[in-house]
Amino acid sequence: MGSLLIRNGTVVTLGQENRVLPGYDVACKGGLITALAPAGELRGGFDRELDASGKIVMPGFINAHMHLYSTFARGLTKARPAVDFQQVLESLWWRLDRALDLEDCYYSALVVLIEAVKHGTTTLFDHHASPSAPRGSLDALARAVKRVGVRASLCYELSDRDGPEVARLGLEENLAFIRSCRAAKDDRLAATFGLHASFTLSDETLERAAAAGREADVGFHVHVAEADSDEEHCRREFGLRVVERFAKLGILGSRSIAAHCVHISAREMELLAETGTAVVHNPQSNMNNAVGVADVPGMLRRGVLVGLGTDAMTVNMLEEVRAALWVRHLAEKNPSVGFVETLVTLLANNARIANRHFPVRLGELREGCAADLVLIAYQPPTPFDEGTFLGHQTFGISQAPVDTTVVGGTVLMTGGRLELDLDEGEVAAKARERAKVVWERF
Repeated sequence: MGSLLIRNGTVVTLGQENRVLPGYDVACKGGLITALAPAGELRGGFDRELDASGKIVMPGFINAHMHLYSTFARGLTKARPAVDFQQVLESLWWRLDRALDLEDCYYSALVVLIEAVKHGTTTLFDHHASPSAPRGSLDALARAVKRVGVRASLCYELSDRDGPEVARLGLEENLAFIRSCRAAKDDRLAATFGLHASFTLSDETLERAAAAGREADVGFHVHVAEADSDEEHCRREFGLRVVERFAKLGILGSRSIAAHCVHISAREMELLAETGTAVVHNPQSNMNNAVGVADVPGMLRRGVLVGLGTDAMTVNMLEEVRAALWVRHLAEKNPSVGFVETLVTLLANNARIANRHFPVRLGELREGCAADLVLIAYQPPTPFDEGTFLGHQTFGISQAPVDTTVVGGTVLMTGGRLELDLDEGEVAAKARERAKVVWERF
């Protein structure tokens, strides 16, 4: 991990007090940012220098809810048309995840992580399922993460839907990966305890998971009220709403992630805020599955930490945040609602979530923070400062190409060309071979 100097860029620091610094240099060493200074002031030899003239330099993007196993759904035509969310799961996703073996998991992840680098996404929180091959599946994903060089928090989606033996293996896979993560002390890998959703988990399984998670001292990553049917099932079977059930069984907490939360009540929002549980909004997925629009402003008003994920629809976080803004305007029938609140989910709150899980500080360009950053080829056509940044981010920077991606001070792409120890064409060709086999199993 050598030293790196990024010269003469327009630096956007983000963080608690965002600053826009034209004509600045950023020095990196040992995986961290060591200095920011006006161009030319940082002296001394560097192992590598990059010219950021005409580019925005800002923290790498964070995806707070992802499914790396989703790659082989692209172009798949064997799934029956679905008329509701349950049918989407039963006809597509639960058939696909059962068709995966460990090598499929590896190549599926590799494809997505390469795309993440190309779009400036440097950290991902993944939620994995491969019920025909649960054991070792998180290690397969971790191998892909290390090969590409990004950061990822991984977990296995524990569920009762495939029977007690698969549930047992899913629980064990979570615990095995948590242990291996701690032993490795690799700041690019983290672990949570994965759970699918309330409607596929019995009280017995949840109680076992809660006890195991407490003993392992980790948070949980779980789908919450993505469709209204999840709430209906919970009320019918357990006499509680989903968040109430998870609170009762000890699943919530400051290191837990509740994905979606489309159909939660005001009281459930308050429970999430009281427990410090993070929520992750996934607007494109919710629109695609026609399940509804999460009340992000309502959650934020009640003090819930709300971040942004993609649920495997994309790894382009700038595409996702724009979709979040448009659907907020449409849902509220008001084109002036939620601008800052929506942008904050990506630009501030995802970092707050990530910093609960990784040992290095992410999401800010400041001395001592992780050297995870992107260079975007954007030259502002109007005044560009702290007051105008969000407008440029939404309508300009989001449309500009990512030129360079750096993680932990290591350059993964520059000039739009990958600098990885792999061939993207070969990976895609291998993935196509695997896809044929997966589709046959499907």
